[in-house]
Amino acid sequence: MASGNEIILLEHGSGGQASQELLEEVFFPLLKDVLPLDSALLAPAAEGKMAFTTDTFVVTPIFFPGGDIGSLAVHGTINDLAMVGARPLYLSVAFILEEGLPLDTLKRVVSSLAEAARRAGVQVVCGDTKVVPRGKADQVFINTSGLGLVPPGTDVRPERIVPGDAIIVSGPIAEHGLAVLSAREDLGLEGLRSDSQPLHRAVSALLEELGPDLHALRDPTRGGLGSTLNELAEECRATFVLHEEALPLRPEVEAGCEILGLDPLYLACEGRFVAFVAPERAEDALAVLKRLPETDSASVVGEVVSGPPRVLLRTRYGGTRVVTRLRGEALPRIC
Repeated sequence: MASGNEIILLEHGSGGQASQELLEEVFFPLLKDVLPLDSALLAPAAEGKMAFTTDTFVVTPIFFPGGDIGSLAVHGTINDLAMVGARPLYLSVAFILEEGLPLDTLKRVVSSLAEAARRAGVQVVCGDTKVVPRGKADQVFINTSGLGLVPPGTDVRPERIVPGDAIIVSGPIAEHGLAVLSAREDLGLEGLRSDSQPLHRAVSALLEELGPDLHALRDPTRGGLGSTLNELAEECRATFVLHEEALPLRPEVEAGCEILGLDPLYLACEGRFVAFVAPERAEDALAVLKRLPETDSASVVGEVVSGPPRVLLRTRYGGTRVVTRLRGEALPRIC
Protein backbone atom coordinates (compact mmCIF):
# COMPACT_ATOMS: atom_id res chain seq x y z
CA MET A 1 0.00 0.00 0.00
CA ALA A 2 1.50 3.28 -1.04
CA SER A 3 2.83 5.56 1.66
CA GLY A 4 0.29 8.11 2.84
CA ASN A 5 -2.76 6.08 1.81
CA GLU A 6 -4.25 5.95 5.30
CA ILE A 7 -7.88 5.89 4.19
CA ILE A 8 -9.90 3.55 2.00
CA LEU A 9 -9.82 4.60 -1.66
CA LEU A 10 -12.05 3.43 -4.50
CA GLU A 11 -9.04 1.67 -6.02
CA HIS A 12 -8.97 -0.66 -3.02
CA GLY A 13 -12.10 -2.26 -4.48
CA SER A 14 -10.73 -2.59 -8.00
CA GLY A 15 -9.45 -6.15 -7.75
CA GLY A 16 -6.00 -4.96 -8.77
CA GLN A 17 -2.78 -4.19 -6.95
CA ALA A 18 -4.40 -1.86 -4.40
CA SER A 19 -6.94 -4.55 -3.49
CA GLN A 20 -4.18 -7.10 -3.02
CA GLU A 21 -2.25 -4.70 -0.81
CA LEU A 22 -5.32 -4.14 1.35
CA LEU A 23 -5.73 -7.90 1.78
CA GLU A 24 -2.07 -8.49 2.53
CA GLU A 25 -1.60 -5.56 4.91
CA VAL A 26 -4.94 -5.54 6.75
CA PHE A 27 -7.07 -8.66 6.41
CA PHE A 28 -4.61 -11.53 6.14
CA PRO A 29 -2.37 -10.50 9.08
CA LEU A 30 -5.31 -9.84 11.41
CA LEU A 31 -7.25 -12.97 10.47
CA LYS A 32 -4.33 -15.38 10.14
CA ASP A 33 -4.90 -17.01 13.54
CA VAL A 34 -8.53 -17.72 12.71
CA LEU A 35 -7.90 -19.16 9.24
CA PRO A 36 -6.58 -17.56 6.04
CA LEU A 37 -9.33 -16.34 3.79
CA ASP A 38 -10.00 -18.36 0.64
CA SER A 39 -12.53 -18.33 -2.17
CA ALA A 40 -14.57 -21.28 -0.92
CA LEU A 41 -14.80 -23.83 1.88
CA LEU A 42 -14.19 -27.53 1.38
CA ALA A 43 -15.59 -29.20 4.49
CA PRO A 44 -15.91 -32.89 5.32
CA ALA A 45 -19.40 -34.33 5.58
CA ALA A 46 -20.57 -34.78 9.17
CA GLU A 47 -23.16 -36.82 11.02
CA GLY A 48 -26.24 -34.80 11.90
CA LYS A 49 -27.83 -31.81 10.18
CA MET A 50 -26.03 -28.80 8.82
CA ALA A 51 -27.38 -25.37 9.74
CA PHE A 52 -26.72 -22.33 7.58
CA THR A 53 -27.54 -18.68 8.21
CA THR A 54 -26.62 -15.21 6.99
CA ASP A 55 -26.92 -11.70 8.39
CA THR A 56 -25.80 -8.16 7.58
CA PHE A 57 -24.65 -5.66 10.18
CA VAL A 58 -25.08 -1.91 9.72
CA VAL A 59 -24.88 -0.59 13.29
CA THR A 60 -24.11 3.06 13.94
CA PRO A 61 -21.94 4.05 15.68
CA ILE A 62 -19.64 1.19 14.70
CA PHE A 63 -17.95 1.32 18.12
CA PHE A 64 -20.16 1.33 21.21
CA PRO A 65 -19.79 0.44 24.90
CA GLY A 66 -19.32 -3.31 25.14
CA GLY A 67 -18.63 -4.02 21.49
CA ASP A 68 -18.34 -2.92 17.89
CA ILE A 69 -19.55 -3.93 14.45
CA GLY A 70 -16.77 -6.53 14.08
CA SER A 71 -17.46 -8.57 17.20
CA LEU A 72 -21.21 -8.04 16.74
CA ALA A 73 -21.07 -9.62 13.28
CA VAL A 74 -19.47 -12.75 14.70
CA HIS A 75 -21.71 -13.00 17.75
CA GLY A 76 -24.92 -12.36 15.84
CA THR A 77 -24.26 -15.08 13.29
CA ILE A 78 -23.06 -17.59 15.87
CA ASN A 79 -26.18 -16.98 17.92
CA ASP A 80 -28.49 -17.51 14.96
CA LEU A 81 -26.92 -20.95 14.55
CA ALA A 82 -27.16 -21.67 18.27
CA MET A 83 -30.88 -20.94 18.29
CA VAL A 84 -31.50 -24.08 16.22
CA GLY A 85 -29.18 -26.11 18.42
CA ALA A 86 -26.21 -25.96 16.06
CA ARG A 87 -22.55 -25.88 17.04
CA PRO A 88 -21.04 -23.09 14.91
CA LEU A 89 -18.07 -24.15 12.80
CA TYR A 90 -17.37 -21.74 9.95
CA LEU A 91 -18.02 -18.13 8.98
CA SER A 92 -17.74 -16.19 5.77
CA VAL A 93 -17.20 -12.45 6.05
CA ALA A 94 -17.88 -9.76 3.45
CA PHE A 95 -16.99 -6.10 4.01
CA ILE A 96 -18.56 -3.13 2.25
CA LEU A 97 -16.21 -0.21 2.87
CA GLU A 98 -16.94 3.47 2.28
CA GLU A 99 -14.34 5.52 0.48
CA GLY A 100 -12.55 7.64 3.07
CA LEU A 101 -12.77 5.11 5.91
CA PRO A 102 -9.56 5.47 7.96
CA LEU A 103 -7.39 2.38 7.74
CA ASP A 104 -6.85 2.44 11.50
CA THR A 105 -10.62 2.18 11.95
CA LEU A 106 -10.78 -0.78 9.58
CA LYS A 107 -7.93 -2.49 11.43
CA ARG A 108 -9.76 -2.08 14.75
CA VAL A 109 -12.90 -3.63 13.29
CA VAL A 110 -11.07 -6.56 11.67
CA SER A 111 -9.01 -7.19 14.81
CA SER A 112 -12.16 -7.27 16.94
CA LEU A 113 -13.87 -9.62 14.50
CA ALA A 114 -10.89 -11.95 14.49
CA GLU A 115 -10.66 -11.98 18.29
CA ALA A 116 -14.38 -12.69 18.63
CA ALA A 117 -14.11 -15.63 16.22
CA ARG A 118 -11.02 -16.92 18.03
CA ARG A 119 -12.70 -16.78 21.43
CA ALA A 120 -15.81 -18.50 20.08
CA GLY A 121 -13.80 -21.26 18.43
CA VAL A 122 -15.08 -20.67 14.90
CA GLN A 123 -13.09 -20.28 11.70
CA VAL A 124 -13.38 -17.55 9.08
CA VAL A 125 -12.94 -19.53 5.89
CA CYS A 126 -13.81 -17.17 3.03
CA GLY A 127 -14.63 -13.55 2.45
CA ASP A 128 -14.96 -10.59 0.15
CA THR A 129 -14.33 -6.84 0.16
CA LYS A 130 -16.07 -4.12 -1.83
CA VAL A 131 -15.51 -0.36 -1.78
CA VAL A 132 -18.30 2.12 -2.55
CA PRO A 133 -18.03 5.89 -3.17
CA ARG A 134 -18.05 8.32 -0.29
CA GLY A 135 -21.59 8.88 0.96
CA LYS A 136 -22.93 5.56 -0.38
CA ALA A 137 -22.45 3.68 2.91
CA ASP A 138 -21.85 4.46 6.58
CA GLN A 139 -18.13 3.67 7.06
CA VAL A 140 -18.42 -0.11 6.99
CA PHE A 141 -21.12 -2.74 6.57
CA ILE A 142 -20.43 -6.42 7.26
CA ASN A 143 -22.22 -9.49 5.97
CA THR A 144 -21.51 -12.80 7.67
CA SER A 145 -22.78 -16.26 6.85
CA GLY A 146 -22.38 -19.16 9.23
CA LEU A 147 -22.32 -22.93 8.93
CA GLY A 148 -22.88 -25.18 11.94
CA LEU A 149 -23.62 -28.75 12.91
CA VAL A 150 -26.84 -29.81 14.63
CA PRO A 151 -26.13 -32.99 16.60
CA PRO A 152 -28.32 -36.03 15.91
CA GLY A 153 -31.52 -36.01 17.96
CA THR A 154 -31.55 -32.25 18.53
CA ASP A 155 -34.96 -30.71 17.89
CA VAL A 156 -35.54 -27.13 19.04
CA ARG A 157 -38.18 -25.19 17.11
CA PRO A 158 -41.29 -23.09 17.82
CA GLU A 159 -43.66 -25.89 16.83
CA ARG A 160 -42.56 -27.81 19.93
CA ILE A 161 -43.76 -25.07 22.32
CA VAL A 162 -46.78 -26.36 24.30
CA PRO A 163 -49.00 -25.02 27.10
CA GLY A 164 -47.28 -25.45 30.43
CA ASP A 165 -43.80 -24.65 29.14
CA ALA A 166 -41.69 -22.38 31.31
CA ILE A 167 -40.31 -19.27 29.60
CA ILE A 168 -36.72 -18.55 30.58
CA VAL A 169 -34.67 -15.48 29.67
CA SER A 170 -30.92 -16.01 29.85
CA GLY A 171 -30.05 -12.59 31.30
CA PRO A 172 -30.92 -8.91 31.59
CA ILE A 173 -32.73 -7.46 28.60
CA ALA A 174 -32.55 -4.20 26.59
CA GLU A 175 -28.83 -3.55 27.17
CA HIS A 176 -27.63 -3.52 23.57
CA GLY A 177 -30.35 -1.26 22.23
CA LEU A 178 -29.99 1.31 24.99
CA ALA A 179 -26.16 1.28 24.90
CA VAL A 180 -26.12 1.90 21.14
CA LEU A 181 -28.74 4.66 21.40
CA SER A 182 -26.82 6.39 24.19
CA ALA A 183 -23.57 6.24 22.22
CA ARG A 184 -25.20 7.41 18.98
CA GLU A 185 -26.93 10.41 20.51
CA ASP A 186 -24.19 11.13 23.11
CA LEU A 187 -26.78 10.99 25.89
CA GLY A 188 -24.25 10.54 28.68
CA LEU A 189 -26.14 7.69 30.34
CA GLU A 190 -23.69 5.95 32.66
CA GLY A 191 -23.08 2.27 33.24
CA LEU A 192 -24.48 1.04 29.91
CA ARG A 193 -22.83 -1.74 27.92
CA SER A 194 -24.01 -3.90 25.07
CA ASP A 195 -24.65 -7.52 25.99
CA SER A 196 -23.11 -8.70 22.68
CA GLN A 197 -21.62 -12.16 23.26
CA PRO A 198 -21.76 -15.71 21.82
CA LEU A 199 -24.38 -18.04 23.25
CA HIS A 200 -23.54 -21.41 21.69
CA ARG A 201 -21.77 -22.81 24.74
CA ALA A 202 -24.75 -22.06 27.00
CA VAL A 203 -27.11 -23.64 24.48
CA SER A 204 -24.88 -26.72 24.24
CA ALA A 205 -24.92 -27.07 28.03
CA LEU A 206 -28.72 -26.79 28.08
CA LEU A 207 -29.10 -29.42 25.37
CA GLU A 208 -26.76 -31.78 27.19
CA GLU A 209 -28.74 -31.43 30.42
CA LEU A 210 -32.31 -31.24 29.12
CA GLY A 211 -32.28 -33.12 25.83
CA PRO A 212 -35.80 -33.15 24.34
CA ASP A 213 -37.17 -31.16 27.30
CA LEU A 214 -35.64 -28.05 25.72
CA HIS A 215 -38.39 -27.21 23.24
CA ALA A 216 -37.44 -23.93 21.54
CA LEU A 217 -34.93 -21.07 21.54
CA ARG A 218 -34.84 -17.59 20.07
CA ASP A 219 -32.55 -14.57 20.48
CA PRO A 220 -34.49 -11.32 20.96
CA THR A 221 -32.52 -9.00 18.69
CA ARG A 222 -34.35 -6.38 16.62
CA GLY A 223 -37.65 -5.53 18.29
CA GLY A 224 -36.51 -6.94 21.62
CA LEU A 225 -38.17 -9.54 23.81
CA GLY A 226 -41.68 -8.23 23.20
CA SER A 227 -41.52 -8.55 19.42
CA THR A 228 -39.74 -11.91 19.57
CA LEU A 229 -42.35 -13.43 21.86
CA ASN A 230 -45.16 -12.16 19.64
CA GLU A 231 -43.56 -13.89 16.65
CA LEU A 232 -43.24 -17.16 18.58
CA ALA A 233 -46.79 -16.96 19.94
CA GLU A 234 -48.04 -16.71 16.36
CA GLU A 235 -45.92 -19.67 15.28
CA CYS A 236 -47.06 -22.01 18.06
CA ARG A 237 -50.62 -20.58 18.37
CA ALA A 238 -50.55 -20.12 22.14
CA THR A 239 -50.66 -17.39 24.80
CA PHE A 240 -47.51 -16.36 26.65
CA VAL A 241 -47.89 -14.88 30.13
CA LEU A 242 -44.99 -12.80 31.47
CA HIS A 243 -44.50 -11.59 35.04
CA GLU A 244 -43.11 -8.08 35.20
CA GLU A 245 -41.35 -8.54 38.53
CA ALA A 246 -39.45 -11.54 37.11
CA LEU A 247 -38.04 -9.75 34.06
CA PRO A 248 -34.25 -9.34 34.45
CA LEU A 249 -33.41 -5.67 34.05
CA ARG A 250 -30.31 -3.87 35.29
CA PRO A 251 -31.01 -0.70 37.35
CA GLU A 252 -29.09 1.54 34.94
CA VAL A 253 -31.11 0.21 32.00
CA GLU A 254 -34.39 0.63 33.86
CA ALA A 255 -33.44 4.19 34.79
CA GLY A 256 -32.38 5.02 31.24
CA CYS A 257 -35.64 3.70 29.82
CA GLU A 258 -37.64 5.74 32.31
CA ILE A 259 -35.73 8.92 31.43
CA LEU A 260 -36.22 8.39 27.69
CA GLY A 261 -39.75 7.01 27.82
CA LEU A 262 -38.74 3.67 26.28
CA ASP A 263 -40.20 0.24 26.97
CA PRO A 264 -37.33 -2.22 27.64
CA LEU A 265 -39.42 -5.04 26.20
CA TYR A 266 -38.83 -3.57 22.74
CA LEU A 267 -35.10 -2.83 22.96
CA ALA A 268 -32.67 -5.19 21.26
CA CYS A 269 -30.52 -7.78 22.96
CA GLU A 270 -27.44 -9.24 21.26
CA GLY A 271 -26.30 -11.73 23.88
CA ARG A 272 -29.48 -13.16 25.36
CA PHE A 273 -31.92 -15.89 24.44
CA VAL A 274 -35.39 -16.94 25.46
CA ALA A 275 -35.87 -20.67 26.07
CA PHE A 276 -39.05 -22.74 26.30
CA VAL A 277 -38.61 -25.66 28.66
CA ALA A 278 -40.82 -28.44 29.99
CA PRO A 279 -42.08 -27.08 33.36
CA GLU A 280 -40.67 -29.92 35.44
CA ARG A 281 -37.17 -29.15 34.08
CA ALA A 282 -37.18 -25.38 34.59
CA GLU A 283 -35.09 -25.52 37.77
CA ASP A 284 -32.60 -27.86 36.11
CA ALA A 285 -32.29 -25.39 33.23
CA LEU A 286 -31.67 -22.49 35.61
CA ALA A 287 -29.04 -24.47 37.49
CA VAL A 288 -27.14 -25.08 34.24
CA LEU A 289 -27.37 -21.47 33.08
CA LYS A 290 -26.38 -19.94 36.41
CA ARG A 291 -23.10 -21.86 36.35
CA LEU A 292 -22.03 -20.00 33.18
CA PRO A 293 -20.82 -16.39 33.23
CA GLU A 294 -22.79 -15.43 30.11
CA THR A 295 -26.10 -16.63 31.59
CA ASP A 296 -25.63 -16.36 35.37
CA SER A 297 -28.61 -13.97 35.68
CA ALA A 298 -31.09 -16.25 33.92
CA SER A 299 -34.60 -16.37 35.29
CA VAL A 300 -38.02 -17.86 34.65
CA VAL A 301 -40.13 -14.95 33.42
CA GLY A 302 -43.43 -16.62 32.51
CA GLU A 303 -45.29 -19.57 31.12
CA VAL A 304 -47.21 -20.78 28.08
CA VAL A 305 -50.98 -21.24 28.44
CA SER A 306 -53.76 -22.27 26.10
CA GLY A 307 -55.34 -19.40 24.26
CA PRO A 308 -55.11 -17.22 21.17
CA PRO A 309 -51.64 -16.18 19.98
CA ARG A 310 -50.73 -13.19 22.13
CA VAL A 311 -48.37 -12.02 24.87
CA LEU A 312 -49.71 -10.83 28.22
CA LEU A 313 -47.78 -9.06 30.97
CA ARG A 314 -48.85 -9.42 34.59
CA THR A 315 -47.73 -6.13 36.08
CA ARG A 316 -46.16 -5.78 39.51
CA TYR A 317 -49.32 -3.94 40.57
CA GLY A 318 -51.64 -6.84 39.78
CA GLY A 319 -52.94 -5.69 36.42
CA THR A 320 -52.54 -7.23 32.97
CA ARG A 321 -51.62 -5.60 29.70
CA VAL A 322 -51.16 -6.91 26.20
CA VAL A 323 -47.62 -6.74 24.83
CA THR A 324 -48.34 -5.84 21.24
CA ARG A 325 -46.07 -6.25 18.24
CA LEU A 326 -44.44 -3.03 17.09
CA ARG A 327 -45.38 -1.88 13.61
CA GLY A 328 -41.89 -0.51 12.90
CA GLU A 329 -38.40 -0.56 14.36
CA ALA A 330 -38.10 0.92 17.85
CA LEU A 331 -34.50 1.99 17.20
CA PRO A 332 -32.96 1.95 13.74
CA ARG A 333 -29.41 0.80 12.95
CA ILE A 334 -28.73 -1.25 16.08
CA CYS A 335 -27.40 -4.39 14.39
